[in-house]
Amino acid sequence: MEASKQSPAELRNVFGANLRKLAESHASISDLARQLSINRTQFNRYLSGESFPRPDILARICCFFGVDARVLLEPVESLTCGPGVISSPYLRDFIGPGTRQVSEEYFPSGFYRFSRRSFVDPDRFVVSLVLVGRDRSNTRLRGFETKEAMRIQGLPTNTKSREFRGAVMRQDEGITIIAARANAMTMSFNYLGRAASIENNFWVGYVTRTVPESAGGIRVTRLVYEYLGPKVSDALPAARTSGLHDLDGLQPFHKRLLRPDVPFS
Repeated sequence: MEASKQSPAELRNVFGANLRKLAESHASISDLARQLSINRTQFNRYLSGESFPRPDILARICCFFGVDARVLLEPVESLTCGPGVISSPYLRDFIGPGTRQVSEEYFPSGFYRFSRRSFVDPDRFVVSLVLVGRDRSNTRLRGFETKEAMRIQGLPTNTKSREFRGAVMRQDEGITIIAARANAMTMSFNYLGRAASIENNFWVGYVTRTVPESAGGIRVTRLVYEYLGPKVSDALPAARTSGLHDLDGLQPFHKRLLRPDVPFS
């Protein structure tokens, strides 16, 4: 049905359905309402299609989720989700939705310990931490390469050079992470799928580094993520063991998932 022929009730239902879709990536409706500074009862009325927001509140919602006022009229999947090449009209039906569909249940915010084989020293393994968080409806990642790992690559070891950031996107059978250091000095592509474990807190996959084939070392290797929790205190014990390790220095379940004796294929 064309928007011009829709009744007020139908328009409210469209907006309510869109808002429910946009809210899926947030841990709770209460927290989302607080972030938007909207009364929870009133926010529930928007979600159920009982009410429209005032223009100023609509502007706040659109700014928060990176959509425009067409959210009142069209399915949210058809809207441009903010500026940038990933969410541009050219790519929004191919990549854009994935950046906003990583739920807390599937990949929770907080600290993760990761391990992988070193790209430049295949006999050693990198163990470090990353922090995953939400920026409105986007899922992002931040971490710091260990000084020793930077040093053996001939790269600067200052804090700014060691920092990397990334965007997390959902796939049908896992997640992808595109990460880079400042000014895209180096980049990597990561794929992870949930691994069976007692606490359901492990993901396994692989990581690739974007270097020419002529560069030394390896370009793709297995990768393990272990969720530690949302608090700094959850990550401190793991932070103390970050760095380059021999095979025997890996956590037992990390070693099992990395399968260091089995060639990557």
